[in-house]
Amino acid sequence: MENRKLPNETAILVLGIISFIACCCSSGLGGLIFSGIAYYLAAKSEKLYQLNPDQYDNYSKIKTGKIVAIIGLVLAILSLLLSIFYIFSLGGIDAYMEKVQETMDQLQNQ
Repeated sequence: MENRKLPNETAILVLGIISFIACCCSSGLGGLIFSGIAYYLAAKSEKLYQLNPDQYDNYSKIKTGKIVAIIGLVLAILSLLLSIFYIFSLGGIDAYMEKVQETMDQLQNQ
């Protein structure tokens, strides 16, 4: 009998990679969402593999995707904590948004 592929192999890897990008583009919330979904899908596929290990042949890719998702999750949490720290150190969300607007204005004027 030919071995089958575990489901969501490509989705797990893509979501894990997108979580890295989302950490840089947002305050960590996007990365948290994408890496959380990737980790959930990887854990689900891993459980399926544990039931019949000899039936599937792409477990290494699922494991790689899970590692990428974990790294993305850690980076997202660190990015989120850093954003929260900046908000509170500047004196609240209004001061934070004012600082972001000043930075955007400076970048546009260059």
